Amino acid sequence: MRAVLALRRRPDTPARERVPLVLDGEGLSLVDARIDGKPLAPSAYRVEADTLVVPDVPQRFEFETVSRLSPTANTSLSGLYLSNDNFFTQCEAEGFRRITWFADRPDVMARYRVTLRAPRERWPVLLSNGNLVASGPCDGSGDGGPARPGWHWATWDDPFPKPSYLFALVAGRLAVTERRLRTRSGREVLLQVWVEPGNEARTGHALEALERAIRWDEERFGLELDLDRFMIVAVSDFNMGAMENKGLNVFNAKYVFADPRIATDQDFAAIESVVGHEYFHNWTGNRVTCRDWFQLTLKEGLTVFRDQEFSADMLAARSASPAAAASARAVKRIEDVRMLRSAQFPEDAGPMAHPIRPDSYQEINNFYTVTVYEKGAEVIRMLQTLVGREGFRRGMDLYFRRHDGQAVTCDDFVAAIADANAIALERFGRWYSQAGTPRVRARGRHDAQARRYVLELEQHCGPSPGQPEKLPFHIPLAVGLPGPDGRDCPLRVLEERDGALHALAPRTEAGAHGHTVVLELVEARQVFVFEDVAEAPIPSLGRNFSAPVAIEIERDDAQLAFLAAHDSDPFNRWEATQRLAVECVLAIVAGADPARRCAPLADVLRRMLVDESLDPAFRDQVLVLPSEGFVAEQLPVVDPVALRDARNALRRTVADALAAQWAASLAALRDDGPYAPDPVAAGRRALANTVLAWWVETQSPEAIATAAQRFDHAGHMTDRAGALHALLRTPARERDDALARFGEAFADEPLVLDKWFALQATMHRHPGDAPVLARVRALLAHPAYSARNPNRVRALVGSFCNGNLAEFHAADGAGYAFWREQVLAIDALNPQVAARLARALDRWRKFTPDRQALMRTELERVAAHAPLSADVREIVGKALAA
Repeated sequence: MRAVLALRRRPDTPARERVPLVLDGEGLSLVDARIDGKPLAPSAYRVEADTLVVPDVPQRFEFETVSRLSPTANTSLSGLYLSNDNFFTQCEAEGFRRITWFADRPDVMARYRVTLRAPRERWPVLLSNGNLVASGPCDGSGDGGPARPGWHWATWDDPFPKPSYLFALVAGRLAVTERRLRTRSGREVLLQVWVEPGNEARTGHALEALERAIRWDEERFGLELDLDRFMIVAVSDFNMGAMENKGLNVFNAKYVFADPRIATDQDFAAIESVVGHEYFHNWTGNRVTCRDWFQLTLKEGLTVFRDQEFSADMLAARSASPAAAASARAVKRIEDVRMLRSAQFPEDAGPMAHPIRPDSYQEINNFYTVTVYEKGAEVIRMLQTLVGREGFRRGMDLYFRRHDGQAVTCDDFVAAIADANAIALERFGRWYSQAGTPRVRARGRHDAQARRYVLELEQHCGPSPGQPEKLPFHIPLAVGLPGPDGRDCPLRVLEERDGALHALAPRTEAGAHGHTVVLELVEARQVFVFEDVAEAPIPSLGRNFSAPVAIEIERDDAQLAFLAAHDSDPFNRWEATQRLAVECVLAIVAGADPARRCAPLADVLRRMLVDESLDPAFRDQVLVLPSEGFVAEQLPVVDPVALRDARNALRRTVADALAAQWAASLAALRDDGPYAPDPVAAGRRALANTVLAWWVETQSPEAIATAAQRFDHAGHMTDRAGALHALLRTPARERDDALARFGEAFADEPLVLDKWFALQATMHRHPGDAPVLARVRALLAHPAYSARNPNRVRALVGSFCNGNLAEFHAADGAGYAFWREQVLAIDALNPQVAARLARALDRWRKFTPDRQALMRTELERVAAHAPLSADVREIVGKALAA
């Protein structure tokens, strides 16, 4: 690898100060080093602790290095590596230093010109960032270097300065699907998706999603593609979902291949979302990047918000009516919040809790977290709620005018939003510096004589590592007041301050349903008074999940059922059903009779199931119970087996209560038409498969036979996987038969086998079944399993350790021993993947004392192991220190 750096000292460096040149490098063997073409003597530089130091350098010079590296031995998939005999790179966060010597940090922005040379027969496609400027055979002319028969070359030039983490190259035997697009300004650009030969037919959806993302960014934010071409390359071995390298995005194949035979509706939606996310980084992350890695949420939180808005807009645009569009947006919001609560809320309560802008880290790869990404997106959403959609656009425009081509901070972004809208956001900055999930406690009282409803709100946030006390957050809380007739009361609101009432002009949340106002909480306690409220309402708080907080308010089953039936905000209708379900599980854990305790929930679900005025996708969300992990967070001490038993008792009780309804509902959702991934059809399929799983829960022979028949005759993966998932709810022979045939039918489809591995790793054990861990251990020996492939590790080992609460936390501790074995084995190959797996035990203090002792033993054994990567050491160290 030959690299030539054009360097100059910073203008503010004193002329007499001799600052050495210090470059990062990891796993490199330095062959040659030159300044302005003159070789450096060995005494003129030194290599130490993964750095190259040259003490004496001129004011301005070219520094040339030739280094030797081994992509074939690179199992970490960071830097330059080989996958299926093709070369790929992954440079975020610190992978470029594994390719060549460089000041590998995000605020060092430079223009890159890259020339690749390779044997044409073996690696016929040569790609890098930016625009292709020249190519040809290595015949001794042009940039091909010395004549080499059978070799070829290509030179790429990126006209925009970028940090090293956005560098990319790809060399291999690849096929392309492409189309041309005319941008809003009239420029013609080339869009390409590169894949291994034979997969071209599976790229159409990704290519269409890319075009939709480009159009959406032009319309919503006025941002246009700035290169002559934009490329996506799919690879099977990849640590993450995708990478936004400037003009040359490298994608996990999981987020490119869309074919109804192998991909579900959820896969189609995820592909559109991830394609949008990586494209949107072209401006929020590439054109304006982060000054340092502490500012990671500047690009990731903002871009997750943008991809969420894109997905919601696309769902709405493909809906049949305004009402359906509103429902589609609500379903997307529910999906995002369900993920946030199941993954990020626990992170906020554990030893790895950190603000969305961390103030320290040992290994930056450990901070690509749901806090930085998903909670970061919620913080951006709150800014839009506070200033409105148009105000947010004004702020974005100002942000790019001020900072295009720069590496900046989160404070710079918030300042642009504040300045563009002439508002003060100083307290809002606490979302960036304080960890934890704020809790908002609400108490209301109605004064019938004065026709007033008084709402008292208090906020508090518990201690986090390094942050024993928190200041009040700036929380936008969207509020509505449904009256006894189910209709929202018109709202005129005042705030009680210093013993007096002050009129407010709160913002109405964009896209809000009914009468909704956004109250701004900035103090530990505030009191709001709603005028002209004739009858006592049942307050609807946090509509559309206006802030990432936990709301505490006393409600009985009747009030929750009322909100589920009448709240004008779809999100809070869903929220009421979720709260009912959580209360049922908690009560059963405490010893309540399932039949009696679950009757109100069963009645609510029955009414919503048969309500044809509700969108099928929304009804599906209502019927999906809160996850075991989410319910576990509501318990002070978790017994995973007792929790699973209680949740299963709820499922069986509700399933039996609605037994007469399942078959008819499934029949009403029958669709024999050709597959299409549109939101209406996808919603019907989702509801049908959820209904099927509920019906199988009754263990009815008819239900099991129906599931087996649907599995046999499914015309696409959505229904086939849905039927298989339903069959996993029964110990009947049809379950194991379907699993075996599924594995055989898709033995040559890696992405489908990932589903097969994950389904088995997350199975519930029925009477007579062997422990699921025994099945997982057996699958480790399956010829399709490879610990070198991150997708496969996540599907089998990750799904078991993170997604099968009761089986992983079996009382004998066998799951914890398995965790230790796998973390150490994978750490030797890929520390990033191992560190993600290591987090399965970071909440060990949440469990029963006997399990705590077993987990601590395994954590200590991992911590004492040598060698151990910095990635895993940080995770287990913080877990033990908590």
